Amino acid sequence: MHMVTNLKIGDYFDFRFLPGFSFAQRGFEYTPVADGKTYTRKVESVFFELPFHLRFKSDPYKDKRMFVVAGLKYSYDVQSNSKSRKSLIKIAPHDFQYEVGVGMQMFYPYFIFSPEIKFSRGLGNILLYDRTKNEARILENVVSQIFTISFNFEG
Repeated sequence: MHMVTNLKIGDYFDFRFLPGFSFAQRGFEYTPVADGKTYTRKVESVFFELPFHLRFKSDPYKDKRMFVVAGLKYSYDVQSNSKSRKSLIKIAPHDFQYEVGVGMQMFYPYFIFSPEIKFSRGLGNILLYDRTKNEARILENVVSQIFTISFNFEG
């Protein structure tokens, strides 16, 4: 659930700020060399996100318009397990990511419907190393990779 703030820069460019919350599940799959078994760990998260995007739009054609979007995003994991002693894999609550995506604006009489697909990738390692945990000793680096499908309704 995000709020859309849009600043129009000419006919083709927009600067967008979309603060909000998103719900996600991270999956970790690893195979230790010692036993050869594949293990899976899931970490559920609730993120408070602050994305800043620049959007380039095409000319409208039959009440539709294509666009591409790119920008940076800061995410804070509200449900972070970084302080939990029971957690097997500890993840830092802060993450910076870049985002790229495509979408389409469809103009209706009372609103604009804009579905979009985005890919985000973290800029740094979010694994908090804990020497006492076997899983943390196996993993060297954890970087977020997120695929997002958004449905925006603008008035």
